[in-house]
Amino acid sequence: MTAERRAVDRDIVRLAVPALGALVVEPLFLLTDTALVGHLGATPLAAVGLASAVLSTVTGLLVFLAYSTTPAVARALGGGDRRGAVHAGIDGMWLALVLGVVLALFGWPLAGPLVDLFGASTEVSAAATTYLTISLIGLPGILLVTASTGLLRGLQDTKTPLVVATVGFVANGLLNAVLIYGAGWGVEGSAAGTVIVQWAMAVVYVRIAVRAARSSGAPLRPGASGVARALRSGAWLFLRTASLRIAMLATVGAAAGLGTTGLATTQVGLTVFSTLAFALDALAIAGQALVGHGLGARDPSRVRLVTRRLVLLGIAGGVLLGVLTLAVSGVLGPVFSDSRAVRDALPVVLVLIAVGMPVAGYVFVLDGVLIGAGDARYLAIAGGVNLVVYLPLLWWAGGTLAGLWAAFALGYIGVRAVTLGVRAHRRGWVEQALAR
Repeated sequence: MTAERRAVDRDIVRLAVPALGALVVEPLFLLTDTALVGHLGATPLAAVGLASAVLSTVTGLLVFLAYSTTPAVARALGGGDRRGAVHAGIDGMWLALVLGVVLALFGWPLAGPLVDLFGASTEVSAAATTYLTISLIGLPGILLVTASTGLLRGLQDTKTPLVVATVGFVANGLLNAVLIYGAGWGVEGSAAGTVIVQWAMAVVYVRIAVRAARSSGAPLRPGASGVARALRSGAWLFLRTASLRIAMLATVGAAAGLGTTGLATTQVGLTVFSTLAFALDALAIAGQALVGHGLGARDPSRVRLVTRRLVLLGIAGGVLLGVLTLAVSGVLGPVFSDSRAVRDALPVVLVLIAVGMPVAGYVFVLDGVLIGAGDARYLAIAGGVNLVVYLPLLWWAGGTLAGLWAAFALGYIGVRAVTLGVRAHRRGWVEQALAR
């Protein structure tokens, strides 16, 4: 192994290991809510599944607040402009706050109609509407955390987000347990506890950003040009993410047609899949930061080396997670539900998730590399192609729980591997990224 390769591997580990911890902790918020609410019965569990699908769609569509900020900050830092790097992140935070407030205000009267689109039972829909309405109070806080995390990742700091996320997770679990069972609030307690913790995390990140601005001389006020630039760079990423969320919503919608058991089981399956995906995304986050930094430093050979190493690590990580998922597939059910029907249906879902994990590792890494390279336009176009393939496949195979998950975990992830691989392994893509 050459010295350059060892240096790249050290940088990947330095960024990816803390990012792994933070990214695993993030879905553990939902895992905790799912496990706590799951013991209230299948109806509350299904309700959290529907409400979470809507809320995750909103926050997922706005993930560009982190994904466009990370490479922008990293490029400026790689070019020696720390003041500009911090200012770019602060502009993203202001944009996050404004978007969060506006969306929460619009979302409250629309919570019920959005939940009703899934066609679930009256009891499930009513509980889901309550959960979603309360959760919207935390939306500005969620988006502030998202943008702030992008700032820190671009500054090559993934340790601070790990600390904040870990403390937030512990607080969320304790507070939710008290409100759900101690106070007897049930589903409402789960939503309220998470909102409180989300805003507390946002306050911590704002204080960190203020300190970074003062130390670098960056202004705290938003810059019109900076915010506009963040919107422009995020537009294609918004479309890319929209295609992902449409695929997820279509999957939940198909599961709702399978009844309460099918929907509840799919909620657990998506929660597990999201946890594994976030774990693999640690490498993608390292890719965003390192590719962006390499491009800012005008070092194409390093960008190519980072990409090769990340692909290898992504596939290996997917194999490891797949094996672990297979190992627990038969015993994980009781953790999430007291319903025998859900416990009996879950193993086949987990097996299909496990089989698709190596390909998922390849997909998530290349996604991060292309985001770091500023190739958002291609990612948006590829997302549309992926949907054209997946939606008919889901319609054809989604009449059973096993067919639904084969279509998602193997079919959808597989077509994403093709569209991303075609781009990332093409000659000249690094030179095009340098020209952007």
